[in-house]
Amino acid sequence: MGGKGGINSNTTETAQHGLWRLMLKLPAMRGRLQLLASKSRSLNDLFEAYEETCLALERLMRQPGDEHCAMVVEYETICAEIESDIIQYVLEHRPSVPD
Repeated sequence: MGGKGGINSNTTETAQHGLWRLMLKLPAMRGRLQLLASKSRSLNDLFEAYEETCLALERLMRQPGDEHCAMVVEYETICAEIESDIIQYVLEHRPSVPD
């Protein structure tokens, strides 16, 4: 599983989807994200967590009624925190080749 898209074999399909989602959200970091994803298991874990959190948020947002508002806010916060963690990781771990 996961060998698609040039990412290493340790990457799950969920992590791959999380990477793609982040590449759309953070276009200035696309190249670095791809390079680092192939080298970092911890980054792939963050991609996977991001995808799972985004999917849960999307499901909550599709549900009718306002009773889920607190959970929507919580999941939006979690998504933003994961994005921040990934940005920080990318800034601290420069790939050895140019963007």
